[in-house]
Amino acid sequence: MAAEENGTPVVMLFSGSDPTGGAGILADSEAVASMGCHPAPVITALTVQDTTNVFSCHPVDSALVVEQARAVLEDMPVSAFKLGMLGSVENVEVIHTLLRDYPDIPVVLDPVLIAGDGAPLADESLQQAMTTLLFPVTTLVTPNSHEARILAPEADCLDACAQELEGYGCEFVLITGTHESTPMVENTLYTNKRKLDSWQWQRLEHDYHGSGCTLAASIAALLAHGNEPCSAVQEAQEYTWRTLLNGWRPGMGQYLPNRFYWVER
Repeated sequence: MAAEENGTPVVMLFSGSDPTGGAGILADSEAVASMGCHPAPVITALTVQDTTNVFSCHPVDSALVVEQARAVLEDMPVSAFKLGMLGSVENVEVIHTLLRDYPDIPVVLDPVLIAGDGAPLADESLQQAMTTLLFPVTTLVTPNSHEARILAPEADCLDACAQELEGYGCEFVLITGTHESTPMVENTLYTNKRKLDSWQWQRLEHDYHGSGCTLAASIAALLAHGNEPCSAVQEAQEYTWRTLLNGWRPGMGQYLPNRFYWVER
């Protein structure tokens, strides 16, 4: 039975492969499946990493990236796109071209710039390619506060960062506060050069690998279901926080979100 016949939206995911399963394409797929959608994963890069460090990152050839995507798009009705780590400027260019062919499908961009251990995952040229080519075709971008400051270096506060990021052409900006030193984690949604809403969440004691992927992918899935952006953001935060609350530490580094915590219940 086709996805459109059984009511299961398809979400196409562009991201790298993380062999720990904590972040990247597997994290996206688990979050999308938890939200009742079918994941269509397109691999953009291969990484060598554990729960402590990223040792190397190897972009997939851009021709192979677009071939993966177009094969699925010609076969399945995709209802949303989620973009994570993209690996190279060439990958950004081909994804930009592809997204322009599907202007009515919502796009969620998680601008993955730095790994949890501080290793850079996007140099200045890749950052510029994202803001120039992808932001104008993006519905919602989800930087953490550190990424927002990197992408908007002229801004003097997070509100100004959001305005600068909106200026690149995206419709909504969600800046997350996990990297701040505040007692509570505050996430703020912006649109039309103003704050649309903000939420506060209990700050948990551990460091987590894959929380940003989980949040962005679950938002994309809810948009695929037809939710409005603000309600999608709110529901996805609730889900993501609970995956962290129920997280676990399988290795010697960061905790991993338990994206299927609801199955155990």
